[in-house]
Amino acid sequence: MVEQHKKELEKQLWNIANALRGNMSADEFRDYILGFIFYKYLSERMHQYADNILKPDGITFDSIDETTDDGNELLEALKVEAIDHLGYFLKPTELFHVLAEKGKNGEFIIEPLGEVLKHIELSTMGSASEDDFNGLFDDIDLTSNKLGKGENAKNELISTVFGHLADIDFCLEDAEIDVLGDAYEYLIGQFASGAGKKAGEFYTPPMVSKLLAKLVTMDKTDLKSVYDPTCGSGSLLLQVANEIEAKGGKVGGYYGQEKNPSTYNLARMNMILHGMHYRKFDIQQDDTLENPHHKEQRFEAVVANPPFSAQWSASEEFKTDERFADYGKLAPASKADFAFVQHMIHQLDEHGTMAVVLPHGVLFRSAAEAHIRQFLVKQQNFLDTVIGLPANIFYGTSIPACILILKKQRQHNENILFIDASTHFGKATNQNYLRDEDLERILFAFKKRDFIDKFANVASAAEVAENDYNLNIPRYVDMFEDEAEISLSAISTTLKTLDLSISNTDKIITDFCKELEIPALAETTL
Repeated sequence: MVEQHKKELEKQLWNIANALRGNMSADEFRDYILGFIFYKYLSERMHQYADNILKPDGITFDSIDETTDDGNELLEALKVEAIDHLGYFLKPTELFHVLAEKGKNGEFIIEPLGEVLKHIELSTMGSASEDDFNGLFDDIDLTSNKLGKGENAKNELISTVFGHLADIDFCLEDAEIDVLGDAYEYLIGQFASGAGKKAGEFYTPPMVSKLLAKLVTMDKTDLKSVYDPTCGSGSLLLQVANEIEAKGGKVGGYYGQEKNPSTYNLARMNMILHGMHYRKFDIQQDDTLENPHHKEQRFEAVVANPPFSAQWSASEEFKTDERFADYGKLAPASKADFAFVQHMIHQLDEHGTMAVVLPHGVLFRSAAEAHIRQFLVKQQNFLDTVIGLPANIFYGTSIPACILILKKQRQHNENILFIDASTHFGKATNQNYLRDEDLERILFAFKKRDFIDKFANVASAAEVAENDYNLNIPRYVDMFEDEAEISLSAISTTLKTLDLSISNTDKIITDFCKELEIPALAETTL
């Protein structure tokens, strides 16, 4: 019954978004529809909370007269309670259903809506929740011509959206059912699928998130803390929460940082919509490598899907930064992958586990990256497991990726587990995806930590050293040609074997060759 209601809610919300966005791209309309859903959620929570407090007195929240002294005195008392418990406050006249009714009656609601969204933020000023609500609705531009060419057209669109949302029951009465949060996450995923390359900036495919969460929570029923330095929409943090809560445990705190302001707002909304109390999460907006906000803290679980091969300053001053100083070299300015790894290791608790998604190139690229890789494996001995993932499962890039699992205190400190899951996936029209059976296969190999034909192998420290700390998975599982000797025909054959069933095979080959840093092949066409 719960699953049926969730599916129906997802369908209703997506139909609204799809039908009403007009000439806007999915990525542009995302901020409006998700913001309006969030406003309705805040409104209904406020209404429900206030009604419960007022119930013994036989009063309902929306019956309070804001024009009288008695009414305002009562609202001030409610505000104190609401700010402490919910983190924000809304007046009865600012509730979603009030504006929706006005829009239905043909009244102009754009200006009062803008005021209400400002008041939500202002209500938190000076309180513990201020940082969590500050600028939360900045991406909802009610003056934008994308909503319509004139004020009447804009008002009509917003009123129509509000009317449709007003007809949907968010089912907030049952605190045990996180239906709305799941539906919100579904919407984020749907927008990601239509956002192309931009999607990689804010969204990790749900099955990849689930895999990372299971890897860092294995054998744990409680977590002191979890951290994501490139948290996007917050999906990884929420997946960790799901894994721990499914075991009946709790997570002490959720921490994250996000560079993109719009995505930062989305992450905070996502956390709150999933019932996360504002005191339990701390998400900051800034460049994690250049200006980290949690540098002095250590976390029991660290998860991340950083932007692949992103640029960063690689400034000389970072050579004395405690995150990078021990390694002797910095990640190249054109590829920040290892800089994120170094940052995450710095934040990892002595007995914690981290799992990070990275492009395959980190396993074998040369120069500074080879030096850092050897330091991680030989001197620090933090690398525990390398998992190869299928191609074309991430939004915005078709190249295959890998997961690195690192621990400062390793149980198996004399070997590294290699898992090749690159040929185990499901196929959609334009995207591959991990299935439940694929996750189970990976997790089984991770727990077993033994040889599995054509899938997993445990390599000794000596074997890794003999390979000059090149971690390319075919060297350890089903050995193929050295990556420098791979021919274009071999790559093409491999892609055909994978049967990707997509139209951009040429692009995948080009991206793959560039990732391997083989210029001659990268410039060759089929």
